[in-house]
Amino acid sequence: MDLVHRIARQRATGEPLRAPSPLIRGFLWTLGAVAALGFAAAMFSLRGVVASVLAALFFSIAVDPAIRALQRRGLSRPIATAVCVIVIVAVAVSATAFALPALQREAIRLVASVPDGVDSVLAAGWFDAINAATNGGASDAIRAFAEFASDPQTWLIVSGGVLGFGATVLNGVSSGFFILALTVYFVASFETMKTFAYSFVVASRRQRFTEIADRILASIGRYLGGMVVLALLNATFSTVLLVLVGVDGALLIGVAAFFITIIPLIGTILTTIGITLITLVQSPTSALVVLAFMLVYMQVEAYVLTPKVMKKAAQIPGSVVLISALAGGTLLGLPGALIGVPVAASIALVLNEVVLPNRAQR
Repeated sequence: MDLVHRIARQRATGEPLRAPSPLIRGFLWTLGAVAALGFAAAMFSLRGVVASVLAALFFSIAVDPAIRALQRRGLSRPIATAVCVIVIVAVAVSATAFALPALQREAIRLVASVPDGVDSVLAAGWFDAINAATNGGASDAIRAFAEFASDPQTWLIVSGGVLGFGATVLNGVSSGFFILALTVYFVASFETMKTFAYSFVVASRRQRFTEIADRILASIGRYLGGMVVLALLNATFSTVLLVLVGVDGALLIGVAAFFITIIPLIGTILTTIGITLITLVQSPTSALVVLAFMLVYMQVEAYVLTPKVMKKAAQIPGSVVLISALAGGTLLGLPGALIGVPVAASIALVLNEVVLPNRAQR
């Protein structure tokens, strides 16, 4: 307290401030380092909660453009928000009640079809040439994969046993409902949250900050919403195509395609490769048909769908997309890969609108 009183007295009288002693300075540095380490440890312990909060926040940002679109059609903000909340809850409840049992049945059918599919591949004439070129390595690899995928014990080991699998499912369901509840709350109070956050900015800079922040949020919302729409279209097309071709586990593969396609820039390519390989195990002819139609869809998506859906989203170079998606995926997995691109676009917007103009004026 003596140090605080002395500093206050020196400021009041205009006396020059004396630097604290090296001992006090070292103590303050140590105290700051300990506080930083404690904060980092707390954040690491709460990483699941933090990830859920961030996911809900980005989901609410993605829903905001839909609310604004309803407002432009004459609905008030509360009514538009209520409509979006009802749709979100209905989709979540429907997915939990109907989609999960269907996905379980599809997974069982897909695993059961692996042995017959592998036998048909091994008996195919075109596979003999590949097997001869690899000195029998291709057939050994496929047989090992078939034994691995067909053994029920494999899935118990991968999931950590029955208890571990049950705990994983329970944690996933509880986290999903937690994210859903947070998303509904964030969507309902989005404008209030923005106003509260903007109030921390000094009045002289608040208007400029609000303009840039609103542009960033709008860009992120349009990008996330556009990616979800493109992924949904890809998953729907893939599922319908696989059903028409007669591939087992079409619904399960379509759901997986939705999450894979969300990955920026390379998601559609990975989906096409994965679907083709899975179909190849069941029928080489069907695999050729699926590959041909998926290649056509990739062109339609790249030159027709993406420009229309993403025309108002932030446009950044492909190299930045790959780097930001890789960095986000490394930190937070699939959600990180999705939000890494709009975050990079937001940083670029701040640099172009704030940092570089200020540097140019100096």
